[in-house]
Parts: sequence; C-alpha cells; structure tokens
Amino acid sequence: MSLFKKNNQKQIEAFNEDQSLSIKDRFLRVVNILFALLLLIQLLPNHNSVNPKTVYLIGFAIILEAIVLIVSSLIKNKSAHTLFVDIISFLYGLLILWTLATAKFNILKESLFPPPGRIFYQFLDDGIKLLVHAGSSLAIILEGYLLGLVIAIPLGLFLGWSARLGSAATYISKFFGSIPPIVYIPYGIALLPTFRSVSVFVILLAAFWPAFAGTMSGVLHVEKKIVDSARVLNVKKFTMLFKVILPAALPEIFLGCNQGLGVSFILLTSAEMIGASRGIGFYVKQYSDFGDYTRTIVGLTVIGIVVVIITMLFNKLQKYLLRWKR
Repeated sequence: MSLFKKNNQKQIEAFNEDQSLSIKDRFLRVVNILFALLLLIQLLPNHNSVNPKTVYLIGFAIILEAIVLIVSSLIKNKSAHTLFVDIISFLYGLLILWTLATAKFNILKESLFPPPGRIFYQFLDDGIKLLVHAGSSLAIILEGYLLGLVIAIPLGLFLGWSARLGSAATYISKFFGSIPPIVYIPYGIALLPTFRSVSVFVILLAAFWPAFAGTMSGVLHVEKKIVDSARVLNVKKFTMLFKVILPAALPEIFLGCNQGLGVSFILLTSAEMIGASRGIGFYVKQYSDFGDYTRTIVGLTVIGIVVVIITMLFNKLQKYLLRWKR
C-alpha cells in the first residue's frame, strides 16, 4: 500500500512539474531573444578581409534553435529545461560577442581569431578527418584507461583489505601518483615498439594511480558494522571483497576514476602533440605549426566536445551503479 502511495505521489509531482511549464516558459525566453539578436547582427557590414562564411553561422544557429524548440515542447522537468536553455543562451551570447569582435568590428586579430562562420565551415570541410582523429584518440583512451582500472581496482581491494599492506601501499601510491605520467614518455619510446603503445602506457599510468588510491581509501573507510555483519554470516574472503567491500567502497573508487579520466585526456593530447601521427592532439599541433588557427580552434573545440560527452556518460554510469545510495 505504501509503495502504491509513493508511486502515486511521484506521478502527481511529475504532473505538477509538467503543468508548471507554461507556453511563455517554453517558448518566450532569453534564449529565443538571443537567437534573434544573433541573426540581426549578421545584417551589420563586415570588416573582415576574408570571407567570414556567415551562412554557416546562420545555418548552425537555425539548427540549434530548432533543437531548442523541440526540446522545449517535449521536456517535462522545469529545472532540466532551465539548465538546457541557460547553456544554449551562453552559447548564443558567446557567438554574438565573437561575431562582433571579429567579422563585424575586427577588434581581434584576424589570423588568430577567425569569425565563427569560418569555424563551422571548417568543421564540415574536415568532418571525416576529425572523426578519424577523434576515433584514434578515443581508442587509445579506452584501452589505456580500462587497463589501468582493471589492474588498479582489484589490487587496491586486496591491499586495502590488509591493514599492514594498505598503510604501506598508501604512501607508495602517493609517491608514484605525484609523478606526472608524461615524464615516462622517453622511457616508453625506448622500450615500447610504437608510439601508440607508448600513449596507451601513459594513459594506463594516468588512470592507475588515482583509481588505486581511491580504491584503497574506499576499502579502508568501509563502515566496520558492514564488515562485522558479513563475518557473522561467515562470508568467504572472495565474496567479502567483491560483494560486500567493493560496493561499499564504490563512491571513493569513482572519485579516483573521475580524477584519472580527466588526467588521461590531458596527457593523451599532450602525448599526441609530441610524436603521434594521428589523433586530435596531432591535428591541433600540425595546423598550429602552420599558423592555421581556424583548424586549431576546430581541434580544441572537438577535444572539449569529446571530453564533455565522455564525462556525461561516465557520470550516468556512476549514478546507475550508486543508485542504492539514493
């Protein structure tokens, strides 16, 4: 009966949330005004010596506004809708200022800061090339990161379970974890057959130490009553580690994994800029060396997009595995 009441209450709350979004809330917001303003400033004369490719900026803005209208008509949660339109409003504001400072008033140096229309044009022109480079970077990240976690989490469980070994391993992990993995690149180049394997090795180290430290910290801070309850039930050691200790330590394990993920992307881009023959870091380095800052900005934008998408997917996985905490 109580379960029925809870479900009924959730449905009522969802209904009320949906009803709180009026037509004005959905379609007459600052984001829509900024979209109109972005289109209006395109009527100003250009002061840029190179074609600013304005049509590509307008096309992007129209597609984005269509997405905003579709999402606004379908979304039910008011807070989620507000967050979405705030992000798009920020993007519109950035494009307005960028357009005014480049194509319209030529405030910023043209060779370093091309108009946004040329950026969108370059995205389309280099689309296949960008997908190839991004795919190469993601493959290295996944291989190195997953290898690091596969080694770090079980090792952290076993060492953290032993108070004596765990105390010693904590200081060892702090020592090695404080050394930037990128300094191992010269040794990797000397010992490993390809630069790709060197990149995987560097990512492995970047993921290993934060995940290892987070796992051990999580194991050491598991509540004593949880362990005592499992011992009363005469749970075997393997079951204790992977069915009792691991779930209880997951919050701190995820903290370490999150840290390792962020460092991995930074190191991968740096490694690709040093000696890779493909990847987003290589793309940025190659064109920046030739002074092609349009493609340089495109590469930096792709890095940001990839990092945001991977982080969002990781956070969804974390929420799913930690759903018992809610």
